[in-house]
Amino acid sequence: MPTPRALRPFVHREYRVLIAALAVSIFGSGMWAVGMVYQVIHLGGGPLELSLVATAGSVGLVAFVLAGGIAADRVPQRLLIIAVEGTNLAVIAAISGLALAGWLQLWHLAVGAFVLGVGAAFFFPAYSAILPRILPPEDLLAANGMEGTLRPILQQAAGPAVAGILVAALSPSHAVTGVAACHLLAFIILNFLGQHALDAPGTAGGTAVERAKTSFFHDLREGVSYTARTPWLLWTLLWACISVLFLIGPIEVLMPFVVRDQLGGDSRMFGFLLAVMGVGGAAASLATASFALPRRYLTVMMVSWGAGSLPLAAVGIMDSFWMVAAALFIFGATGGIGMVIWGTLLQRRVPAHLLGRVSSLDFFVSLALMPVSMALAGPAAAVVPTWVIFLVAGGVCPVMAVVALVVARMPADELAHPLDRSAGDRETVDSP
Repeated sequence: MPTPRALRPFVHREYRVLIAALAVSIFGSGMWAVGMVYQVIHLGGGPLELSLVATAGSVGLVAFVLAGGIAADRVPQRLLIIAVEGTNLAVIAAISGLALAGWLQLWHLAVGAFVLGVGAAFFFPAYSAILPRILPPEDLLAANGMEGTLRPILQQAAGPAVAGILVAALSPSHAVTGVAACHLLAFIILNFLGQHALDAPGTAGGTAVERAKTSFFHDLREGVSYTARTPWLLWTLLWACISVLFLIGPIEVLMPFVVRDQLGGDSRMFGFLLAVMGVGGAAASLATASFALPRRYLTVMMVSWGAGSLPLAAVGIMDSFWMVAAALFIFGATGGIGMVIWGTLLQRRVPAHLLGRVSSLDFFVSLALMPVSMALAGPAAAVVPTWVIFLVAGGVCPVMAVVALVVARMPADELAHPLDRSAGDRETVDSP
């Protein structure tokens, strides 16, 4: 009996090692999201202090993401991944030790969050670069789909839920210790990667040599130029940048206080709300990947993202756990639908020789305003009612989705570029 397509990557030993380590690591990241919040609160911090720590992590990620992409092309990916996981382990173990000893201060958490953000900026480009070297081309789609399913389940659902239970039953420091245990296990697993992954970095076929003939800034300019003159791509990235600015801060920084002040809940309720959002994203991603790409793919993508943000506008006035859970489930599900379609569009419509740069630019632009959103959420809550912040956040994103659809003429564009053709026609689409 043939192996199901979704499970074919697991036939390869190196992938089994890599995905096992990734699963444990992102589970730990999910625990950190909750453990860090309540560690800040345990130290007497409020929205402003939590905003500072969260912003530090975002700054580390955004500031180093382009450097992470360069490193993934120039440094053996196996060494890079192991080094990042070892650094994560050292940072979390230090924070855990300080917390258990009663010596932890807010600046320790801020520095730790910054280093973890830098690590993420180096880890995931290296992970993406190593996949084609340990899997045949026909298994890459299934491997990426597996990561897209695991991430919301483990990082947004299971990890936060377990951390919430540990915080409520024991203390925030015990949850942070659990995060350290996850990174230790991931570090051990990664050391079982075969030595062949230590071969010279770069991709097959001499593309690394060709890339070395041009400077980093030349390649970056070429990617930016292509993006700027491709309306559907440019306006989707603009929408993503604006949505991050308005949504990330309220969800990451203010939601714990919505749980405490409006719902009368504790860390367990906050963890389970994040879990509900993650389950929605995972379920919708699997469902979307199980069907053919919609003919109106750009419209479906933007409507999913825009309409899915609308329920968040009412979060600030909800006093029912189930209503807030439903809003976050819808937000997670529609986000999953949009991301599955978006990933497919990058692979199908961006020329192959530009795909890496455009993907990196997508990651950078989409996250560029995350530190700003984190930094503004706490101070904004000090002068503006929380319900107003959520109302604005949930209202701006649907409006901007409509603006992107109209200005980029996406309905006409998707009809002019149907994606039911063969993969061999891909290079003729949106040629630079």
